[in-house]
Amino acid sequence: MHVRLAYGRSGLSVDFPDDRTTVIEPTYVPGLPDQAGAILTAIRNPIGTDPLRQLAQRGQRVVVSVCDVTRPMPSATVLPVLMRDLGHIPDEDITILVASGTHRPTSDQELKQVLGTEIVDRYEVVNHDAFDAQMLVKTGETSTGIPIWLNRRWVESDVRITVGFVEPHFFAGYSGGPKMVAPGLAGFDTIMRLHNAEMISHPDSRWGVTQGNPIHDAVREIARLSDVAFSVDVTINRERKVTSVYAGELFEVHKAGCDVAGRTAMQGVDAPFDVVVTTNSGYPLDQNLYQAVKGMSAAAQVVRQGGAIICAAECSDGIPDHGEYGRLLGMADGPQALLDMICAPGHNRHDQWQVQIQAQIQAKASVYLKSDYLTDEQVRAAHLEPVENIEEAVAKALERYGGNSTLCVLPEGPQTIPYVNGSIATQTP
Repeated sequence: MHVRLAYGRSGLSVDFPDDRTTVIEPTYVPGLPDQAGAILTAIRNPIGTDPLRQLAQRGQRVVVSVCDVTRPMPSATVLPVLMRDLGHIPDEDITILVASGTHRPTSDQELKQVLGTEIVDRYEVVNHDAFDAQMLVKTGETSTGIPIWLNRRWVESDVRITVGFVEPHFFAGYSGGPKMVAPGLAGFDTIMRLHNAEMISHPDSRWGVTQGNPIHDAVREIARLSDVAFSVDVTINRERKVTSVYAGELFEVHKAGCDVAGRTAMQGVDAPFDVVVTTNSGYPLDQNLYQAVKGMSAAAQVVRQGGAIICAAECSDGIPDHGEYGRLLGMADGPQALLDMICAPGHNRHDQWQVQIQAQIQAKASVYLKSDYLTDEQVRAAHLEPVENIEEAVAKALERYGGNSTLCVLPEGPQTIPYVNGSIATQTP
């Protein structure tokens, strides 16, 4: 069975045994024939609120929250249409905020790639910095006591707009919508509380679950208190083409996107597999090992206890060097020691959530990594096993589990969220 895995920019072709391989992909939906026309129609016929032209008045300051370079959001397709509908607002009164969370800043070259040269040249574009106290303002606390630190430009603007895309998220339920406020535009203290060990270890902090997910519940509350005026959310296919678009009131828009994403991305199976091959959906999602934990998490939903996960992620950006993920991995001898460290009282470090999730996955299955940019030493230092050839690694794993062993392949990684039928992941958004 010949399968093309999403890997870097070019993909990776792999042959798998016909008699024991199950390939699971999202339900394919073609891109809309007129993406710009569909986006404009949605903006001018919004759900649950007045049209944007009525909400944003001349003389007001408008701010738009957009995805950074780690997300395959087609902002260069959506933003020109949105800005056309804001044509009555002077350019100098519009700011585009890159909702970076705690990620590194998106470079000037990447901004042109992600947003489009026309947008970057015409409007002020600002990378959010969760660590810059001057960029932040405290607006209150959630009902559970989480301090709400948000980007000052966002808070002090008159009209706040979010632009994102919806897909299942490995601990926040779904991306897009309220996540474009927090963690996207939040300060580190807020993000740390949203991602602390208690929140991450909660059984409902997982793919496709929103109601009762403590992380998504808190994110939703912060966004509600932020008073978002207008939201645009899209769903996309593997070619990064827009397959549906919704605009209007933040939560109604996000629910509509989640309904579609849940039907296309989430795929049920009857039983877990001995071996699962996954990716991190290719570039830009597989540009570093930190991001690749999402692909491992997708595989972990359907691997059996004691099974094996083989992840193909190019990691052109390395571990990466920025952030604390790599340093945290080096602070303990293995996954259980990492969990003990992170869950100890008082431990509060940037990126610990990603290490915690990785360690939780490794408590269930052995994890192997195929990467063209990480050395074997780097992979082992991350407590993973390096593999050079996917086919050989699969053959060895299947042999280890015996003649009736089963194999699952997720060519698009976390763009597909498999689950064992009857599990919590079947929740309707």
